[in-house]
Amino acid sequence: MMDIPLRLLRLAVHVTACGLLAIAVVTVLREGQAAEAVGGVLLGLVYAAGPAVEGRPVPGRVWLALVTAGWLVLAVASPPFVWLAFPLLFAYLHALPLWGAMFGVGVLTSVAVMAAAWHAGGLTVPLVLGPGVAAVVVTLLALACRTLRAEAERPPD
Repeated sequence: MMDIPLRLLRLAVHVTACGLLAIAVVTVLREGQAAEAVGGVLLGLVYAAGPAVEGRPVPGRVWLALVTAGWLVLAVASPPFVWLAFPLLFAYLHALPLWGAMFGVGVLTSVAVMAAAWHAGGLTVPLVLGPGVAAVVVTLLALACRTLRAEAERPPD
């Protein structure tokens, strides 16, 4: 029974990632940035490959590295792609051991703040607080999911 909320949360994360990616691609197309739009579509294709490698440590980490690298290039190229960091936080917390996930969340959040500040022309309180609070909330949700998953997989007493 615990499996259903976890599946719904995973679906919500994927829908959020696809929605943010679609918004970014449409935005850069409207601004005449065709290369960035193509990059966004390619990132979407790589992201979509995630379920195929889920649960396999090496392919999953290679996938995460590819998605992160694609996100980084696009986040530097155009502001709308910066916000894709939020669903990526879930990917880090899902695909990596806890220590690696915490490190990755910290680095990814910092890079998102720096990229957003660079595009905005300077650092502001909302550009620091927004991603920081989001990282904390995503981390707490992911940790709760890990606990629920472990509890669901534990044999009944």
